[in-house]
Amino acid sequence: MSGRERVLGRVRRALADVPRDDTPYERAVARGYLRVHGERTAARAVDLLAENLADYRALVHRCAAGETAGVIARLLAARGSSSVLVPPGLDGNWLPAGGVTRVADRAESTPRELDRVDSVVTGCAVAIAETGTIVLDGSPDQGRRRITLVPDHHICVVRVPDQVVSSIPQALERLTPGRPSTWISGPSATSDIELDRVEGVHGPRTLEVVLAG
Repeated sequence: MSGRERVLGRVRRALADVPRDDTPYERAVARGYLRVHGERTAARAVDLLAENLADYRALVHRCAAGETAGVIARLLAARGSSSVLVPPGLDGNWLPAGGVTRVADRAESTPRELDRVDSVVTGCAVAIAETGTIVLDGSPDQGRRRITLVPDHHICVVRVPDQVVSSIPQALERLTPGRPSTWISGPSATSDIELDRVEGVHGPRTLEVVLAG
């Protein structure tokens, strides 16, 4: 018997005495909370996202959709990146034509190999204005979760305003429950008991977000 079968068996035994006419889970708990805190236009949601991303120490860049490749080329050059990790479904028009080696997202890549990559460029699933959060769900333009956790420099492109929502409830409606998701609010950081902040412990030390639209 597998671990999964054991867990499901215990769940079934725990629910064995629950009446079949019991209140369904989705109606058992009242959820009268606000879905969004105040009304705002799409443009204001994008502005709020930029403000909160910056508050979390992400570096925010805004450009027209056709300028994305130029902005990313500039960011890679400023970083001195000679290699960039590229998910299989990333828009090819976002990357510079030359000057940097493209590294494929491969299942067999080791953590050491990923650590040698200078930068990674991804898209996102959705961005949340109220919390300054970027959500990745492993779609082809985002790749495997680990490629955004090991390299030290992450450039994430958000299509605005289409991929920007105001609140977490609105974001959840856009995500598929069965897909693994990574929620990113600024560069990776932690602090000790004296509140000394250290960045880059659990993921990229530098997060750059390109709001393209």
